[in-house]
Amino acid sequence: MPEPQYRLGVDIGGTFTDVVLEGPEGLTSTKVLTTYAAPEEAIVEGLHRVCDLAGVGPGRISQVIHGTTLATNALIERRGARTALVTTEGFRDVIEMRTESRFEQYDLNLVLPEPLLPRNRRYTLRERMDADGGVLIPLDRAEVAALADRLRAGGYDSVAVGLLHAYANDAHERMVAEVLAEKLPGVDVSLSSEVSPQMREYERFNTTIANAYIRPLMASYLGRLKDRLAHEGAACPVFLMHSGGGILSLEMAAKFPVRLVESGPAGGAIFAAEIAARHGLDRVLSFDMGGTTAKICLIRDMAPKTARVFEVARSYRFKKGSGMPISIPVIDMVEIGAGGGSLATVDAMNQIRVGPESAGSEPGPACYGRGGTRPAVTDADLVLGKLDPANFAGGSIALHPDRAEAALQTEIGDTLEMDALEAAYGLAEVVDENMANAARVHAVENGEDLSRYTMIAFGGAAPLHAARLCEKLGVARCLVPQGAGVGSAIGFLRAPFSFEANRSVFTRMREFDSETVKALFAELREEAESFVRTCDATAPIEAEAKVFMRYAGQGWEIPVPVPSKDMAAPDADRLLARFETEYTALFGRTVEGLEAEITVWSVNAFTTRPAARRVPAPTRTARMTGTATRPLFDPARGERLTAQVLPRADLPAGALVTGPALITEDETTVVVPASREVIALPDGTLDVHLPQPADQKDAAHV
Repeated sequence: MPEPQYRLGVDIGGTFTDVVLEGPEGLTSTKVLTTYAAPEEAIVEGLHRVCDLAGVGPGRISQVIHGTTLATNALIERRGARTALVTTEGFRDVIEMRTESRFEQYDLNLVLPEPLLPRNRRYTLRERMDADGGVLIPLDRAEVAALADRLRAGGYDSVAVGLLHAYANDAHERMVAEVLAEKLPGVDVSLSSEVSPQMREYERFNTTIANAYIRPLMASYLGRLKDRLAHEGAACPVFLMHSGGGILSLEMAAKFPVRLVESGPAGGAIFAAEIAARHGLDRVLSFDMGGTTAKICLIRDMAPKTARVFEVARSYRFKKGSGMPISIPVIDMVEIGAGGGSLATVDAMNQIRVGPESAGSEPGPACYGRGGTRPAVTDADLVLGKLDPANFAGGSIALHPDRAEAALQTEIGDTLEMDALEAAYGLAEVVDENMANAARVHAVENGEDLSRYTMIAFGGAAPLHAARLCEKLGVARCLVPQGAGVGSAIGFLRAPFSFEANRSVFTRMREFDSETVKALFAELREEAESFVRTCDATAPIEAEAKVFMRYAGQGWEIPVPVPSKDMAAPDADRLLARFETEYTALFGRTVEGLEAEITVWSVNAFTTRPAARRVPAPTRTARMTGTATRPLFDPARGERLTAQVLPRADLPAGALVTGPALITEDETTVVVPASREVIALPDGTLDVHLPQPADQKDAAHV
């Protein structure tokens, strides 16, 4: 009888690297500090830890699924390869001109973010396609060869090619790629017609440049990772989580690394969607807070909301329009610099500011004792009583309350005439309000009322802050699933192999031709399925289609789902009716007298996953009371209370605990304030919710 196989999920974050081993016995997990210089070292350390805990050898691992912030960080920190852009004559400055919109309307000193490539690294060719793919100015091969000589002299490692309307006809881009392959062997070349074959030059060029910029770095890292894992005994296939919520082969990830941007947060959204399905929740607010950032995502009908454009590295108070647009399929979420390692300062107006700068893992928050002297969110959490200094990260990292207090006093307290506790209170309230505001804005932009939502909290820091966030947002219920501290890594193990193929083919509804549309859907489906087959040659594959539509004259589109029957037999009237339904749901009404048009066509192919098993309602047992207690500052009351401390493993299904309480485990702590109570559900999830009036008790004061 063959030995049972194991799967490994790995999420590299800004502070911690989370590793989860899944086998017949269930999940085994650990957290290790991220090693920035060589990220694979933290993975190897975590690999051996979970294998030792599970009592298995690395050779039993059949699959590694990996998500990482390395691609995102390389873009934010501008530490990619020496890259050049080749574009159409007259379009050299597109990435600098942007869309000419102002993301802060009334800031007279507004400074636009610098483009990823300076002007002297942007080159042009005399050629031109029209919007339908017709050749207006042919491309001269000799001109491309001459440009290749200039690129060689520039010492470039990577080249992005973005020509006008290449999404409609890629012949000129393919010629450029052929000549560069002949004249510059060893130089990476990224084509916009492959990376992002969609209309809008600014977004398409920027996405292609981002792909070229990080491609050598990511290819080197992925190659090292695969070799290192094999050396440690895990000589198995390695797959990567992509930003759209699915899994790519290592080879495709190395070719299109821009699809790895937001791969870690995407895993978290998949994790939350599975929890929503298990508990039958159709409106969920996913809250993922780690060491560096917090991510908020809306999940409707047990599926995360998706988009095809998002921004990286927003430079101005996280305002839309202040970052680099990346035009790829992505799970739609808002991300802010609010994590356990986010650093606090006092600005010129004597206001506490938190993030986006993070202490990371090197040196980490002041309480880590690794050389950090500035206060971070984790320092405030420790001083407020949310963390046990002797049992942080399962006892693998000893925390130093005295250093946390000193940092808070020096950086905040002395300036604002506060003691360390007040400074910690202020810091925590600022970061919680920042996250609450981000959630409110995200909900308003999507036309949603958060009071009707259930929060699902995960990530090492989220259970510490989730209940306070619920108080601020008016959310009555929050679920903290088992494995919350490593939720994104678990999400990787739940994600399907998938790939979404997109194409810009501008179509007015009066020109809709069923046979042409049927052929386009078939072509996109074949492209998407061929990518999935590089990951799994035999699994059943399903496909979902959508189109992006707008009224003529509008500047942007909305997604419209296309049922399978309409992929095989497209019908213009049915598609128009679905567009009007989606438009009305979003804006309250349709627009009379305007023709609808389609700008982008999309097909997502994915392997099927078993349906989530529904969790039965718990049978409530007697109320539990912990024997241990700890002082816990309750921000809603503005004072310290005595909180009971209970290990999560000791809570049977149906156990009820009244706040204030701290439910502890190796990877995180669930904070239950005085306004809430918690019940353990049959699958181990903790349900933190508002109590019935009869259950409310006065907390004892310290």
